Amino acid sequence: MFNLLRESLRAGIVTTSYPATPAAVSPHTRGRPEIDWSGWRDVRPAAAVCPTGAISHVDHDGRRTVQFDLGKCIFCGLCAEADTSIRMTNICECAARSRGDLITEAGYTLKPDGAHDRMISPPSSRTLPLDDVAREIQARTRKLLGRSLHIREVDAGSCNGCEVEIVNLNSPVYDLERFGIHFVASPRHADMLLVTGPVTRNMELALKKTYDAMPAPRLVVAVGACGCSGGIFGENYATRGAVDAILPVDVYIPGCPPNPHALLHGILLAIDRLPERT
Repeated sequence: MFNLLRESLRAGIVTTSYPATPAAVSPHTRGRPEIDWSGWRDVRPAAAVCPTGAISHVDHDGRRTVQFDLGKCIFCGLCAEADTSIRMTNICECAARSRGDLITEAGYTLKPDGAHDRMISPPSSRTLPLDDVAREIQARTRKLLGRSLHIREVDAGSCNGCEVEIVNLNSPVYDLERFGIHFVASPRHADMLLVTGPVTRNMELALKKTYDAMPAPRLVVAVGACGCSGGIFGENYATRGAVDAILPVDVYIPGCPPNPHALLHGILLAIDRLPERT
């Protein structure tokens, strides 16, 4: 016992100060890809190697619409290896309140060989507007859940990569409970439903019942590329795909898997407890 206390005192405080300070992640961490949209000469090499279709294009009448869907991206880096206009960053704060916020589009005219000639529409996010009812629900949720939050986590078909990162949230380094946020065993005690994996058809009913058992107001957070879009599994005979095919989703956390800082960012975004940074 005394040896444990001695080692704890020697280690000192190890808990991150995030989100009061920027996320301290390794420069080798693989995060959101960054695209040089104005200098992008040809989307086809990157689109050809993307395993989930996160990078795609549609050609029509000498023009090309290019789309990058962060919700489908698994941060594998194959696109950066195939195209010098793309580089991998260590940015992990990628959570968004709407699925459209994760999608970026740009338009180009084409050369005869199919390469990009010039940009005709700059990159723009397909943000989905919130109506008055949704805003009222968000405001009420912030008021009721501002000081504490209870989370029920459901694995709807994950490979368990996301679960490994979620478990880390309760470690001394990230210490989720310093925010008054706790994981609970029963959905009847939960304010937030944290869903990982594509929703398998065998888990669809269980997921719906879990959501129905939660008291209102309730939040749903889709975790990882699989939760956001179906990921590498997509929609098939065994899975329904993304979480929002089954339940209304309040926040999407992309990544494969998202690291604990990304998870913290998404959870705090859902309850509007991220500090303003200048």
